[in-house]
Amino acid sequence: MNFLLAERQTLNRFAPGLDDKLSAIGVARLEAPDSGGIDLFRTHGGPGLLIPPQYSGLGATAVEALRFQRALGSRSPSLAVAATMHHFSVATLVTMCGGTTGMEWLLLQAIAEQQLLVASGFAEGRSGGSIRRPGMQARKVPQGVVVNGSKKPCSLSRSMNLLTASVTVSGDSGGRFGIVLIPAESQGIERRPFWNSFVLAGAESDEIVLRDVFVPERLVFYASDDVQSDPSEGAGFLWFELLISGSYLGVASALAERVLQAGKGSAQDRCSLAVELEGAMAALESVAHTLMAGEPTRNDFARALFVRFAVQHAIERAAALAAELLGGMAFVQSSDAGYLYAAARALAFHPPARVAASSGLANYLAGGELRLE
Repeated sequence: MNFLLAERQTLNRFAPGLDDKLSAIGVARLEAPDSGGIDLFRTHGGPGLLIPPQYSGLGATAVEALRFQRALGSRSPSLAVAATMHHFSVATLVTMCGGTTGMEWLLLQAIAEQQLLVASGFAEGRSGGSIRRPGMQARKVPQGVVVNGSKKPCSLSRSMNLLTASVTVSGDSGGRFGIVLIPAESQGIERRPFWNSFVLAGAESDEIVLRDVFVPERLVFYASDDVQSDPSEGAGFLWFELLISGSYLGVASALAERVLQAGKGSAQDRCSLAVELEGAMAALESVAHTLMAGEPTRNDFARALFVRFAVQHAIERAAALAAELLGGMAFVQSSDAGYLYAAARALAFHPPARVAASSGLANYLAGGELRLE
């Protein structure tokens, strides 16, 4: 089958054998808590996907990472979401390192060589939330900062080796927006059960609580006051929107694949599914090329948000059509179709929320500044 061929080939190139193992396990088992999917991602080299080869990583481009994530989402929505949080955090760290040759690169090399998993403590999970509104606070102390707060939900909560988080750093000069990198074994980190939904239960999305966790200064990064003018944070936003959208596109693609394999509906129906999904993929690949071209601009950032919401609409339409074409017996005989349909809709819950972003995008269209609330 040519559908998902390029994506599956990309997954096999960077993580040989992973696709076959995920396919053999199946959706139902992979989506359960403690399914082992995250361990398979780790043992097949997934953590080093975006780290440059000179630092022992796989050096995937943004287009390749997008295809990797779509293929992953077609096998396990939970794993794709968890992997997105890792890749997003790593991509942000790579951008922060820039052309330096210091300790930051040694850290990235350790992630690739030891297959470490990096969880994201940003504000992705809050309904209508903004990554620019940190859920954690930090205060300056000698040689570093002390962090307090919590993140719920936080994917990879049990498997993580490192945690990235956005914080407000208080000190003599007032509050500053910063990003911290925290070893998972640091004193003061607590994990609490949080995720009660059966959807995406395999992503380990529980609560992480930090109480007086010390972070050395070398692991604290300060961003500018404007997300679009700060290269690391601006690129981080683009990476997140790209990979999370690609992951859920993979979920909807899994439904479409079942339609194609079963020959459901008319030829026009099946082509309509492909038009929605492949058009969305092409739009996302254009965002990926923007990241590959260099430092993104304000226009690139606005365009990426328009693409994200267009993809979100396309996923909703395609998932609904695929579920209808599969018919009631598909829901009666297996839980896969109903589960994938529910999971595909969850892109709407990741930031920025469409309602929250609308005023900023409308202001941008009228010639003003693009600001996210």
